[in-house]
Amino acid sequence: MTTIALQMPTAMRRKEATDEPAWVRRTLIGVALAFLTLFLFVPLISVFYEALKKGVDVYLAAIMEPDAMHAIQLTLTAAAIAVPLNLVFGLAAAWAIAKFEFWGKNLLTTLIDLPFSVSPVVSGLIYVLIFGLQGWLGPWLAENDLKIIFAVPGIVLATIFVTVPFIARELIPLMQAQGTEEEEAAVVLGANGWQIFFRVTLPNVKWGLLYGTILCNARAMGEFGAVSVVSGHIRGSTNTLPLHVEILYNEYNFAAAFAVASLLALLALVTLALKTFVESKTRQSGGECQ
Repeated sequence: MTTIALQMPTAMRRKEATDEPAWVRRTLIGVALAFLTLFLFVPLISVFYEALKKGVDVYLAAIMEPDAMHAIQLTLTAAAIAVPLNLVFGLAAAWAIAKFEFWGKNLLTTLIDLPFSVSPVVSGLIYVLIFGLQGWLGPWLAENDLKIIFAVPGIVLATIFVTVPFIARELIPLMQAQGTEEEEAAVVLGANGWQIFFRVTLPNVKWGLLYGTILCNARAMGEFGAVSVVSGHIRGSTNTLPLHVEILYNEYNFAAAFAVASLLALLALVTLALKTFVESKTRQSGGECQ
């Protein structure tokens, strides 16, 4: 009886805080739906409408065009290099920050967040200042016939920079919430460091890791600002999908521009579907994706 009496005020307060009139709930839902319709659904539908307006043949021709195919290949290459590297770094950084105490821990956490606070264009300019022909390492690179800026390596570096936080930032709060009790128990039972990581730590964060990887891949394939600065916009050579869309649009080739843009829109939809699936799996396993 005492427990019930203590719980009743809390339940009553919760009811008072959420029991709004029906018109308030409907207004909020209506505003949210109107916002999503105006700024999300209408533009998304417009992309596919404009892409298919002149027919499927024109749509397929725009995608199969050599420059478009090269842009697709380069985008996939940059993502295929950047995402695994960020996966390794994100796992290592999150494991170190969440499970250990060391000097410079706060600095490492701050540096991981740096790409969120720096404009992608600025990050691209940084690479130009370092690796460009007039940059710090430019003369040495030119003497050794090494090309980073206006070439694939520069695109990969810029992509890695802008996608650094996604996996680490997904795993750090998840590992911190789980604590170190299971790892300590594994140590007592005689497990070494790698056994603890692969049999205890990694299984506990597998869905959060997949969630962060999905977001990292989506950002890598859709990055525009940093890649635009370091690529040089060389058609058929250093143009990724977003840059190719820009060139087609500036040339008033709207059907082809929207056709290629629809590939990025499809990527966004696939990412959303995978994100929803991973979130449901995370909830079922008792984890949390933030």
